[in-house]
Amino acid sequence: MKYLTSILILFTFLLFSFSTMLAKDITFVGSKKCGMCHKKDSAGKQLKIWQDSKHANAFKTLQSAKADSIAKGKAVEDPNCLKCHATGYDLDAKMLGKDFKIEQGVQCETCHGAGSGYKSKKTMKDHAKSVAAGMVEYKDQKAVEAQCVTCHNDKSPTFKAFDFEKRWAEIAHPVPKK
Repeated sequence: MKYLTSILILFTFLLFSFSTMLAKDITFVGSKKCGMCHKKDSAGKQLKIWQDSKHANAFKTLQSAKADSIAKGKAVEDPNCLKCHATGYDLDAKMLGKDFKIEQGVQCETCHGAGSGYKSKKTMKDHAKSVAAGMVEYKDQKAVEAQCVTCHNDKSPTFKAFDFEKRWAEIAHPVPKK
């Protein structure tokens, strides 16, 4: 019985430790953290591409008179609007890192997943390790397009035909080949 109790205590401790470890790995770090490395020429100036895109200003568009007229009196915090204009609006505050700002719109982690597990330079140098640590990988352009149309679709009150090829060319941000 003493042996069984010891095993049960050990199992409970390991289970608690593992679940705590997993919870820590699921944190959105924000575009500022991603941009520390992704602003460089060697990374294809990905931060600048994002900053110059409509995605970076997606939340701000909800604060315009045009948005007010479209929303017909709904608050900026309306989930129907935020789901496509702000990363992390619906997450527990514990999942948002200290530098994460919802007001930064559609950020890196909207498409690439919470960055806490793969944000280190050591991890990011190895694509497979990055994916294993939580970075979302898109197998092909169809997979990228499927992500895009979760927002760019006819459920939006401002929807216009979505030309994936054209829009992707505007925001594509590949890492340059070495």
